[in-house]
Amino acid sequence: MQISDLPHPDPGVPDARSGPRLLLWLGRTQLGGQAKSLCWGLVHHCAIAGLPFAVGLGVEAAVDGDGRRLLLVGALIALLGVAISLGDTMLHRTSVTNWITAAARVQQLLARKTADLGSALTRQVAAGEVVAVSTADVEKIGWFVEAVSRFLAAAASLVAVCVALVLYAPSLGVVVAVGMPLLALSSLPLLPRATRRADVQREKAGKATELAADTVAGLRVLRGIGGEELFLGRYRAASQEVRTAAVRSARMWALISAVQVFLPGLLLIAVVWYGSSLVLDERLLVGELVAVFSAVSLSLYPLRSVQEIAMAYSFSRPSATRAARVLRLTRAEGAKAPKTADAVPAPAPGGDLYDPRTGLLAPSGRFTAVVCGDPDLAGRLAERLGGHPTVTDDDASVLLGGVALDELALDTARRLVLVQDKDPVLLSGTLRELFDVPASGAVTPAAALEAARCGDVLEAVSQSAPEGVTDPMDARITERGRSLSGGQRQRLALARSLVTDPEVLVLDEPTSAVDSHTEARIADGIAGLRAGRTTVVLASSPLVLDRADRVVLIHEGVALPAATHRELLRDEPRYRAVVTRETEEEQRLDGLPLTALGAEITGRLDEELSEIEESA
Repeated sequence: MQISDLPHPDPGVPDARSGPRLLLWLGRTQLGGQAKSLCWGLVHHCAIAGLPFAVGLGVEAAVDGDGRRLLLVGALIALLGVAISLGDTMLHRTSVTNWITAAARVQQLLARKTADLGSALTRQVAAGEVVAVSTADVEKIGWFVEAVSRFLAAAASLVAVCVALVLYAPSLGVVVAVGMPLLALSSLPLLPRATRRADVQREKAGKATELAADTVAGLRVLRGIGGEELFLGRYRAASQEVRTAAVRSARMWALISAVQVFLPGLLLIAVVWYGSSLVLDERLLVGELVAVFSAVSLSLYPLRSVQEIAMAYSFSRPSATRAARVLRLTRAEGAKAPKTADAVPAPAPGGDLYDPRTGLLAPSGRFTAVVCGDPDLAGRLAERLGGHPTVTDDDASVLLGGVALDELALDTARRLVLVQDKDPVLLSGTLRELFDVPASGAVTPAAALEAARCGDVLEAVSQSAPEGVTDPMDARITERGRSLSGGQRQRLALARSLVTDPEVLVLDEPTSAVDSHTEARIADGIAGLRAGRTTVVLASSPLVLDRADRVVLIHEGVALPAATHRELLRDEPRYRAVVTRETEEEQRLDGLPLTALGAEITGRLDEELSEIEESA
């Protein structure tokens, strides 16, 4: 596969049982690329290995005064030079291709897993961890995959050099044959400790990055409460921990580098000293000594590939383990895997949305508001209504028109039901690009913006737009909409959801960041724009609840009978307690008859007067 063919049409199904198994699976998926890299590596390293022997033959020809043989040796050296150059170029090309294709495959797998899990992903693993796996860890995994073929080629050339030296100059060849394996294994005892220190550095760097991101995201709030210096001090401390860990890690890698330079130097000294004594004893020719010395010197280059593969595996194994852990994640233990093809036909338009677990029914074409005393329960319910199960298979799926959502293909379920969570994300780009989403076409961006009351948002982005941009839709917003207030971001996200015009729209607290006046107008806008479409809003604001056609209270995980907001406020004390934030004492007093309430107040006044008299 060539880099131009990326992304992969299908990244495949990975073996994510462990990090080493994931690395092995990646290697098997690229056998063709590995074979190409291995062949060019053999050409390159074998040409390097043959160069010293050609030099030795040339020295002997010069000593013997044989010009014809010297000319042939020169032609051989030129041919080896061409092979070295061509092999090095193609080896680099194929190795980098293996690296990038392996990294791209893992990134596609992670992206697919992220899309499958949705918001369930960040409940099982930190978002920063996913980012780290998708960037730094992916590079290390690709490094090991591309280093395998270069290692095999280097190892084959080292074996060939040792065998050739034993046959060419047995007395010195034995020394080299014994010394080479020792040099190859010399760094292995130090690698585990170096890897652990590198992991500590990565962990501390990740925490510092997460702290910095949180601080930047909440900088406006921090300045308002005077906590900027406090968090700055925390980041300074975290960055110093990263620096200390980096220094400790660098010391270990410096020691490994020193060993990789010192021990080969000792081998060269031993070869020169012992070879010189053999020449003086006339047991070895000068040309043979030159050939052996050159072979050992040039063998240090492929020897680095042997040491590199050990380093690459030490780094990539924990990275692959972390990637495999993410790829093994599921929505919940025992949850059904999303389908890629329709197992049952899509429901006919106009079906009701029903949750068997809570008993919640959202009739077709109606605006249903849902009140939950537990905010976490509201979030879980919203995901469940959207076909994102967080429970085991023992619980039945949500039904739309009598058809279970988890029996539908994933893209079909997403087209029918759209869920907007409490913290929707705005990507950087123009407003026109923000609203370029799959939609029915029945709702225009202008109508959605009007329903979400985004007039001030359009003015804000227009004022910050560069000269020449007259249409607010061509103005850009920054990453995650950080140049806007929380309420402005929330309304833009709501407008984007309204544009899609799904058959069922589920909104989780869509007006929590706006003022009361704007909240009432947004509720009217949603009710007007979604007239005749099924809409479910999880909220506790009376202004939103009063605009709904029907309101359902979820009490202890069970849906109570539906009614209007005013009816529930009058007749249901549990609903009134959630919506009006009444305390238990206020609820008790509300339930007392008028005469009993008067007696309760009189008794409390008498107690307070007695306390005042005693203190006087």
